[in-house]
Amino acid sequence: MSNLSKIEHLASLQLSRPSATARVGKAVLAVLPWAIIAGLLCAGLFIRPQPIGGTVTPAALERRDHFYGLALTPGGDVWVSGSYGKILSIASDGAIEKLTTPTELTLQDIAIWDVNHAVAVGNDGVILYSQNAGESWTVAAGVPRSEVANKLNRVRIAPGGLAIATGEMGALLISRDYGQNWQRLREEEDVAWNDVAILEDGRLVVVGEFGQVLIGDLEGQLWTDVEPPVPDSLMSVQFRDAQNGVAVGLEGAVLVTQDGGYSWEGVDLGMTDHLFDVLWVEQQGCWFVSGALGRWASGGEKGWKTGVLDERSRAWHTSALVVESDIWLAGADIGRWDGGRWFELQP
Repeated sequence: MSNLSKIEHLASLQLSRPSATARVGKAVLAVLPWAIIAGLLCAGLFIRPQPIGGTVTPAALERRDHFYGLALTPGGDVWVSGSYGKILSIASDGAIEKLTTPTELTLQDIAIWDVNHAVAVGNDGVILYSQNAGESWTVAAGVPRSEVANKLNRVRIAPGGLAIATGEMGALLISRDYGQNWQRLREEEDVAWNDVAILEDGRLVVVGEFGQVLIGDLEGQLWTDVEPPVPDSLMSVQFRDAQNGVAVGLEGAVLVTQDGGYSWEGVDLGMTDHLFDVLWVEQQGCWFVSGALGRWASGGEKGWKTGVLDERSRAWHTSALVVESDIWLAGADIGRWDGGRWFELQP
């Protein structure tokens, strides 16, 4: 074989054999995907991600919220209580502030005595009171409880720090010191009391399940059971004086009394939608009722009329409040009604 042929033969052998460098490169490429996977697993297990920037503070009013109670401060702000232990303060310019509370239990109702004192009640027997215009809230200690159920549905107040809360298992609780301490007015019983009216003469008119009406006093000594005027639960009652009052409830029930609650007459509104709250509108000299599906009713001795707040939004409302010439409503949403238009408060 000539020298030239030998050189060409050696060159062909070099080209046909992978070099050591090439072999190492192939090995690295084969291992690389597994190394990347192992690195990611290690990072996931042992490396904690660090936050970037500040934390996001949830909005005071969120779409998921439901609200059940309304109250008016002496300064003209509207307070609403509801889900997740929320109490919101709504200023006249629409600004919303979330007040800090020590609970996440749903607050079913709220009431305000004066510039300093307020009280809220809710699920699982929770009662909050404030002595500094809502800047801080304290959970009332020693509230009487049932071993069965303890939801408190309403709280009504009167001057001098008097408050009465109504709820499940016959809860009729009274406080005489602005919501700090509570006692039972009646023993526990298998009935849910939904509302109470505190009359000027010291009498109480209580309404609840299965159309039950109870008349008593602030000492809890004298009680009169009134024959149920309807079979359906009554959800709210209010009086405009010691004799004249209205109670409303499920299946469109509207009852009127002119003798302090001892007898009642039904009003046929021509509907069966549930009704949840009633109030007396002094400026208009009529009653206003709110309920399910955006339904409202108003009237008195001269007759009643009904309607819906907004055909585009059939939300339910459990509480109504007169604020100047408007009526505020709370429930699946919050808003005000001027008698013709519905203005929903937007998150």
